[in-house]
Amino acid sequence: MAAPSPAKSIGDPGITPLSPTHILKDAEQNEPTGHSFIVVVAIDFGTTSSGYAYAFTKEPECIHTMRRWEGGDPGVSNQKTPTTILLAPEKKFHSFGYAARDFYHDLDPTESKQWLYLEKFKMKLHTTANLSIDTDLHAANGKRVKALDIFAYALAFFKEQALKELSDQAGAEFDNADVRWVITVPAIWKMPAKQFMREAAYKAGLATRDNPDQLIIALEPEAASIYCRKLRLHQMIDLGAKTSINGYSPPENVGAGMAQAKEHVRRNRQSRTFLVENVIGELWSELNEGDRYVVMDCGGGTVDLTVHQIRMPEGHLKELYKASGGPYGSIGVDYEFEKLLCKIFGQDFIDQFKIKRPAAWVDLMIAFESRKRAAAPDRTNPLNINLPFSFIDYYKKFRGHSVEHALRKSNVDFVKWSSQGMLRMNPDAMNALFKPTIDHIIQHLSKCPLMRIEGEGRSKGEGGRLTNFISVQFQPSRNTNDAARISWIGCVRLGLQHTVPVLSFNKSNRMYVEQHQRNGRKT
Repeated sequence: MAAPSPAKSIGDPGITPLSPTHILKDAEQNEPTGHSFIVVVAIDFGTTSSGYAYAFTKEPECIHTMRRWEGGDPGVSNQKTPTTILLAPEKKFHSFGYAARDFYHDLDPTESKQWLYLEKFKMKLHTTANLSIDTDLHAANGKRVKALDIFAYALAFFKEQALKELSDQAGAEFDNADVRWVITVPAIWKMPAKQFMREAAYKAGLATRDNPDQLIIALEPEAASIYCRKLRLHQMIDLGAKTSINGYSPPENVGAGMAQAKEHVRRNRQSRTFLVENVIGELWSELNEGDRYVVMDCGGGTVDLTVHQIRMPEGHLKELYKASGGPYGSIGVDYEFEKLLCKIFGQDFIDQFKIKRPAAWVDLMIAFESRKRAAAPDRTNPLNINLPFSFIDYYKKFRGHSVEHALRKSNVDFVKWSSQGMLRMNPDAMNALFKPTIDHIIQHLSKCPLMRIEGEGRSKGEGGRLTNFISVQFQPSRNTNDAARISWIGCVRLGLQHTVPVLSFNKSNRMYVEQHQRNGRKT
């Protein structure tokens, strides 16, 4: 690994927030190195799950997603691996993703208290006011560990996995110097958080300060936007379902549909913005200067909203308004579930259970994640959530009575006890857990004329009401049928282009500045 950053705080040079002036200076000082990378690897570092994709520069249209690893959660379909990390008692890296989760699950309850298990730690960079390289994270057992170390461990893990996969394909050891790395971050992150991610990447050995062009820090909505420019009509899902929008109904024959869509653009220019949203790809050449659209990135931790405008002739994108959003991701639903458990069993018990039985708490949240993704607004049958035996046993020792007794006394009518040892939630109960998060998103969206929604952290329950609201209030709008891979594939394209052609809007001085320069200059 590379040596740690000499910076001690946000104010030090190693992690100084960038102003527009700094950005322009960086552009002048970091001229292209002339190094020709063989492959671009994009790491989609998410709050709840992460993954990578790559493409060789000689085959830019052939983008590979990471090979599937063993492991997974029952009832949860995921193309990525959980953003979970496990450290040994001496704080050395042990495992990441499903391997970390499974190993931690199999530990003896007493032994597990010595191991450091962390999940959903990415949000710390958004919520910490005075972020620095000395910022700490808390593991499941309550112990503290340096955030920079955790992020560096995670990135080093993906570096190792990607290089191994590339070496297997090449039939020889692949050199990191031949790889351009791209890492995604939320658009609403402040500059210290983005710089922190760069510091972690340096420590993980992805790039060095002597060769910063090897690493691109990419905004998630920009990556999604670049991906969507390649989409065709048949790759979109109509949120309006059965109705034609703006006078255009996609025919069953996809080939004929593309020709008709092109003709529709030529004859009906007022539909231009709709077709930017829905038929990006073959129709890109039909778009005019000034066409604009909204990219909404619904992730596990945050929701980003960005407005882009097309600049011709290159097809570059201009960010019309500063990225907005907030911590409205799917982990907000997890928080509401925890609040419900506290209401039924008591805050004091839940706090103690998380400390005394950390692995069992992880098991409980895995079970909830499966049911959360199965939720839907039109669901009529109950959802059952398995309670770990250690939860039932520890509660009886803690309170002196059973879990079933607690449910009867809680006055929470929409949650019942199942004889199979499960919490039985009716659909209204599950929908209630989604409501605060969705309300935040809808309130934020109410000012936007149209949008695209993408993200894997969004479950059917969350997305159902949200997309219903969008399809009614913000027509025309579309969703993609490949949301899980949007960010990482878009990031690969971004790295292959050697440029991130987006002009950012700086609210403080009302001027547009080049946030990303040619040849992948740093954020």
